[in-house]
Amino acid sequence: MATGNDTTSSGMPLVESLQVLRDTRGDDEVVLTVMGTAREWMALGDLHPLDWIYVPSSMGQAPSLGLGMALAQPGKNVVVCNGDGCLLMNLGSLVTITQQAPKNLTLIIFDNGIYEITGGQPTPAIDDDGSRVDYPGLARAAGFQQVHVFDDLVSWQAAARDLIDADGPTFIHLSISPVPGASGPRSPSKAPPRAHAFAKSFRAD
Repeated sequence: MATGNDTTSSGMPLVESLQVLRDTRGDDEVVLTVMGTAREWMALGDLHPLDWIYVPSSMGQAPSLGLGMALAQPGKNVVVCNGDGCLLMNLGSLVTITQQAPKNLTLIIFDNGIYEITGGQPTPAIDDDGSRVDYPGLARAAGFQQVHVFDDLVSWQAAARDLIDADGPTFIHLSISPVPGASGPRSPSKAPPRAHAFAKSFRAD
């Protein structure tokens, strides 16, 4: 079943990989986080007006929501921080994204190989021998022309800004270490007022 990346290293820490994005994000860029990335993004400090913490969420829908944002505001970069388990829930979104081909969309897959917030169960993408489904290969097959793979923090830090600035849609695969004992994210506040405030910032030029 699984092909491609035979991962023997534990991957980079989730928090540090998100900190790279936080350190390089522009003032007019949307960052959409979900599940584990949402939990850790909130823990890193104050939120930006263009942060969308997708909590509560429908698992797997973050890439589609990010696509809609990118199409609605082509002058703003939109960065979606999605998990590997979430991507498995909606692989068809990859084809939809490449068919629409927004130049301002970056989809980052934080791949730890497990359903972290439901108990750490391995995803179906992991074989008993540790080999994994080739997510970058799936992205290329779906039509992504910009596909990048990182399994160490230094390389990701050096490339992050340039990749987000490049014409997309861009697919980035990060090998991430699981967070032991991780819990699910909690919404930072009630969703309706958050959505209203985000929409106001999102529409601003």
